[in-house]
Amino acid sequence: MTATIEVFADINCPFTHVGLKVIAAEVETLNQAVDIRVRAWPLEWVNGSSLDVDGVALKVAALEAQLDVDDFRGFRRDRWPHTTLSALNLVDAAYQRDPATGFAVSLLLRRLLFEEGQDISDQQVLAEVANEFALPMPPMEASDGVQADYAEGKRRGVRGSPDFWIEGREFFCPSLDIGHDPDGNLTAEFDDAGIREIVRNLS
Repeated sequence: MTATIEVFADINCPFTHVGLKVIAAEVETLNQAVDIRVRAWPLEWVNGSSLDVDGVALKVAALEAQLDVDDFRGFRRDRWPHTTLSALNLVDAAYQRDPATGFAVSLLLRRLLFEEGQDISDQQVLAEVANEFALPMPPMEASDGVQADYAEGKRRGVRGSPDFWIEGREFFCPSLDIGHDPDGNLTAEFDDAGIREIVRNLS
């Protein structure tokens, strides 16, 4: 029987970029079939505006320094997307084909944004991804699937990006321990206990 991990997240969330890769690597070591379904949680809807690139840059710098990761080597302020809705539409279309394609597209778009410095709101960038996976070009406005994910996330009380769910149980940002120092600066470290908890709940 295939287990499913649902993740409510946005593509431009740096915590999700790191966390998804950690969980995916952990899942690959299991002797169990697991689908990771990344559902749309558009932060521009949650916050009422697109993520501010300066705020993201501060988070990226903290994550790079404190986690010692190379997951943001291509981050560029001048290519920050003005919206993620089209990209989320593309992920939704990929998941409609099958979970493996959906997860592959979800990871690829995050890699393009954070590791290769590409603007994932650019229609040419999205067209190249769509062509690679033989998917239709995504619309500009949110698809029915993206809207349904957002509505479901609100119904469940999703707290932010990324919010993991396994059979109705919530695990908020389980692979990272995020906090702040006395001066208000972001602190981050990998949360081994949170990762183990995810694995335990798959069995």
